[in-house]
Amino acid sequence: MLPSVFRHSAFTTLWLGRILTNIATLIQSVTIGWLVYTLARQTHDEQYSMFLVGMVGLAQFTPMFLLALLAGETADRYDRRLILLCCGLLQSACAAAFSLLAMQPSVSLGPIFLVAGFFGIARAFGSPALFAVLPALVPREELPRAIAFNTLSVQVGTIAGPWAGGLLCASSPVLATGSSCLLYLVATLAWCLLLRMPIKTRAAQPAGASRLTMIHEGLRHLWGSKVVLGAISLDLFAVLLGGVTALLPAYAKDVLHIGPEGFGNLRSAFAMGAGATTLTLALWPLRRHAGKWMLGSVALYGVATLFFALSRQTGWSMLALGVAGCADSVSVFMRQNLVQLLTPDTMRGRVAAVSGLFISASNELGEFESGVAARLLGIIGSAVFGGVGSLLVTALWARLFPALRTTDHLAPADRQ
Repeated sequence: MLPSVFRHSAFTTLWLGRILTNIATLIQSVTIGWLVYTLARQTHDEQYSMFLVGMVGLAQFTPMFLLALLAGETADRYDRRLILLCCGLLQSACAAAFSLLAMQPSVSLGPIFLVAGFFGIARAFGSPALFAVLPALVPREELPRAIAFNTLSVQVGTIAGPWAGGLLCASSPVLATGSSCLLYLVATLAWCLLLRMPIKTRAAQPAGASRLTMIHEGLRHLWGSKVVLGAISLDLFAVLLGGVTALLPAYAKDVLHIGPEGFGNLRSAFAMGAGATTLTLALWPLRRHAGKWMLGSVALYGVATLFFALSRQTGWSMLALGVAGCADSVSVFMRQNLVQLLTPDTMRGRVAAVSGLFISASNELGEFESGVAARLLGIIGSAVFGGVGSLLVTALWARLFPALRTTDHLAPADRQ
């Protein structure tokens, strides 16, 4: 028997569209990274070629950073389903452009960076709209379960996307980018179907409200909502300091001595722990002691990171990463519930945009922080620093945001 949230056709449509989008994005990410590295190695050394691969990520992140507040205001002003449709079309066009570039016998990196920038624009506007539309698709009491299944769709893409991307890219980069384009088109069809469903996805805004006024109101609301601000900032600094993803290749090669296959196992251990926990939360969602669960899960994340940092056995290292994935899933579940349920619908797009910006920044800057720390402290020292940092952040946030610490029930905000 299907879980109750899938009895709502609108949520099922959104869920399937998001799975396809996530898989397509990661197939494309693997393929473009390989393509850029291959092209760069024709004229540059390994270090500079890896730098250029990182620049593709920067090309996508820059418009997401610059347009975040405008994208959130747009999600609160216009029909969020229409925004998803427009973003799906732009993502499909970018994937088609990547396919055309991959077909060329010789291509410069400039057009690839340009297309990546447009893809970043699509993600900038699509992310807050996707987050903000969810509460309109299911009854209020089923929202925690819907949030967990929505998170699970991301993790399915995280597991399946790189695997499929590697297989397809090994056959042909054109086949990989073409497959990504096809998946985006099917996801866009899902957004078309969602647009035809009689759902109210946006609260009424004050007549004549300017963009700057709405952005200012959103930021003021976020600053005044200490529970929401504490939740998203806690996640930002915990991942910024405690993430060890960028260190895994070095751990696999120079600490655990398990080679590239072992590196893949380390990456999958975190994903498996996160996926299993998210599925559990989707079936049996937590509804009480929200603040304690969130702070506790971030503390557990720090402890697991420390254990991984000091482990010299592959099995124990994989177990530590699996526990870190479990803790991360609980933290994400609680953060998304608190942001969704404690934010009025009129503000949901703007708050989601800031939350998404924090998450993107923590991932991008977290890898940078790990690299700098590894340079200064060594590989193991960097991981130890991350684990200790997560624990210190947890203790500090428990003191700075007492409202977060004492939040109990996942009580929904008043719908406006």
